[in-house]
Formats: sequence, structure tokens, C-alpha cells
Amino acid sequence: MSTEPHLDGNAGTEGTDRADRADRADRADRADRADRILEELDRSAERTAPQVIAWRRHLHRHPELSNREVETARLVADHLRALGLDEVRTGIAGHGVVGVLRGGLPGPRTVALRADIDALPVKDLCGTDFASEAVDADYPGGPFPVSHACGHDCHTAMLMGAATVLAGVRERLPGTVLFVFQPAEEGPPVTEEGGARAMLAAGAFTDPVPSMVFGMHVTPYPKGYVGYRVGNQYAASTLVRIVVTGEQVHGSTPWQGVDPMPAAGGIMTGIGQIYRQVSAFDPVTVTIGHVEDVGRFNIIGQTVTLWGTVRCAVESDMAEVQRRLTTLAEHTAAAYGATAAVDYLQAVPPVHNTAAWVAAGLPTLRRVVGAERVVETGATLGYDDVSEFVNRFGGLYVMLGVQDATLDADGRPVPEPDGRGLVTNHNPRFYADDATLVTGVRLHAQVAYAHLTGALTAG
Repeated sequence: MSTEPHLDGNAGTEGTDRADRADRADRADRADRADRILEELDRSAERTAPQVIAWRRHLHRHPELSNREVETARLVADHLRALGLDEVRTGIAGHGVVGVLRGGLPGPRTVALRADIDALPVKDLCGTDFASEAVDADYPGGPFPVSHACGHDCHTAMLMGAATVLAGVRERLPGTVLFVFQPAEEGPPVTEEGGARAMLAAGAFTDPVPSMVFGMHVTPYPKGYVGYRVGNQYAASTLVRIVVTGEQVHGSTPWQGVDPMPAAGGIMTGIGQIYRQVSAFDPVTVTIGHVEDVGRFNIIGQTVTLWGTVRCAVESDMAEVQRRLTTLAEHTAAAYGATAAVDYLQAVPPVHNTAAWVAAGLPTLRRVVGAERVVETGATLGYDDVSEFVNRFGGLYVMLGVQDATLDADGRPVPEPDGRGLVTNHNPRFYADDATLVTGVRLHAQVAYAHLTGALTAG
């Protein structure tokens, strides 16, 4: 007689079925709890909307230039402290602020949400009753009118709102959120350090180290639309300074000296042909935005300084463009009997969205604004030094539409009839729709939650 135990096949199957049912029930319960939290995040964002708009208007009325963001940083830090965050770190790379929110549940991930806080030396012609009248008389090269013509006031206010929302559910967050308010994104004066690279050097991300960085930029696109791009969302950039040196002389006797002005003009004319010396399939641009001379109407001065920017859609083109620009400047100056010294400063790598991070982020983006409002955008030669964060730690950078526009049949933004038109960033008339700011709050909050819970990761 056998002594082997009798195995009931039906019992084994029933046990497996019970385990499967329990697993499905557990997954359904977790999905239900996640849905409830996401709905709570949305409701909380709606409640913060009036305060976010008030912050944005205050910041717009009181803008501060790169490395001078004293009051902006104070407003941010005071709010983060009022939320009772675990840490509020200030004075990072100038006036940078980092708030640390540690969730009440264990989790291995840390998401960094980033906003830039500086303004531009641009007159404010946006036409609102909260338009800036600020003037910075002490900024190098000034005095300058100051305005948030790039939308950083929106970025700052939206992230302050997201901090409010996420702090409200901290006990249910599995991991850590870093609220990163970065100074000097527009570039500090050339004699100063600042910006994203300086924040990294100051140890802003050493404890804890992010497993994802998320950021966005408001843009002239239909209100509430989110634009994304696989690959380089923004271009590689560098500041260029060309100092053309001649020999000072009286304006009535130019033959007795060397006039650097014609040489500078020849360089600017020649720059318009550089695009023909590199591949036409990868856009580049060299722009001279400021000309600075020494002298007066009847004096031929010693120097003329050209200040500009180089942008390359493909980072590997930057060295070749710089080589050709340097050659052009030196040889053109020599043709006029002058000399030219060329320096490249404040290099910024392109913002690169990998396919894996975009694929991981699309479900959350679509949940927030609707699938029909999440669209792929074309390339741009704009830059943002958030690339120092996203490229190092991984993550996602998107565009948020904030203007009176629709998309045409080719997917390009066109002005709405009777709207305020399309106005590009850095234009004195740039504007942003206040009602759209709550969308930015929701994006920050839901991306953070999705990453911390493992729903938004690149592997």
C-alpha cells in the first residue's frame, strides 16, 4: 500500500484562483486609492488657484534680475516654511531655495520639481494693471527696466501652489519631493557665477539625490495645451563676447588711427552667412544682441564689444560654429587693421527628453489636460539650463500653453479671433493667461505623485 500523500488537483487550482482573486482585489484597491488621491490633488489645486494668481501678479509687479532675486527668494522661503516642510534651504548659488518634503510612507524615489525665479532687463508693455515699473539702476550695464517677459513669475507661483497641494497629502506620499527654485536661469552677469550649474556645485541635490527632475515653461501656445518633444526640447547655447580693438583717434582724422566700428560691422554682416557653412538639416543661429563702444560722437574709440548668443539644435555642431565664428571675427578685424578676441561663456547643454521618459510621462500629462491637448512640438533654438538637472538625473521637461491661440491643420499655433494674439517670450508684450496657472499646479503635483508611486519611471 502506497504511503505517498494524495494530491487533490482541484484544491491546488482553487488555491491558485484564490491567490489570483486576492491579487486582483489588492491591485484594484491600490488603483482606487491612487484615483482618490489624484482627485484630491486636483481639488486642492483648484482651491489654491486664487492664491497662485495673486502670487504671480505680485511677482510680476516686483521682478528681480539674475542673481538679484532677494525678495522673490524670501517670498518663496517664507511660504515653504509656513507649510511645515522638513527642510527649507536658502542662499543656494546666490538666492536659490530648495524645500524638502519627506512623505509619510516609505519609498525609494525622490522627485525634484523645478521653477526659475529671475526676470529680464526688458520693459513691461503687457498692458495689465500689475505691469512692472521696476528699474534696476545698479545692474552691470544698466540702468535697466525689469520685467517677467519670459514667464518665470508663472513658474514660481505654480510651484509654490504645488508645494501647498503636495504638503496637504504628505502622509500618503511614498518618498521625497524637492521644490527647487532656481536663480539666474537667464544668465548672471559675466563676472558672476549663478544658475543651475552653480546649484549643482553647491550641493543642492546631494541629499537626497533626485531620481527624476520635472520642469515646464509657459509658451505662446493654446491655453492648457502641453507640448512635448522626444530628443532635444531646447537647444545648446553659449554666450559670445567679441572685443574688436583698434586705435583711438579724433573723428576728423580717421587715417591716423584704426576705427574698430567698420570691423565690427563686417563681423555682424559675415555672421549672417555662418548658417551656410554647417549642415542645413540641423538649425543653428548666431545672434548679436548688444553692441557696446567706448567714445563719443567725435571720437573714434579704442574698442567695440559685440555681445551675442550661439544656438545649435544639435550639440555636436557647437564646436564647429564656434570655430567658424572665431575665424570670421579674427580675419575680418585683420582686414580693417584691427584685432578681435572671441570668448565663449556660460555654455548650456540642450534639454534632452529621452523616449523612455516621454513614454512614461504621457499618461499623466494626458490625465491632467486631456489626450487631445497633449501634442508633440517642433524643435526650438530656445535654451533653459534646467538641462543641467534633467540630463544628469533623468526626467521630463514640457511646454505649457498660456495664450489665446488654437492649432491650425498643421499643428501650428495661430491667434484666436479677438484674442490677445501670439506674443513670444522675451517680447515686452509677452502675456500669460492667469486661469491656466492651475494646470501647471496640477502637472507638478500629479507628475510628482506618479513618480513616487512608481507609475512614472523610465525603467
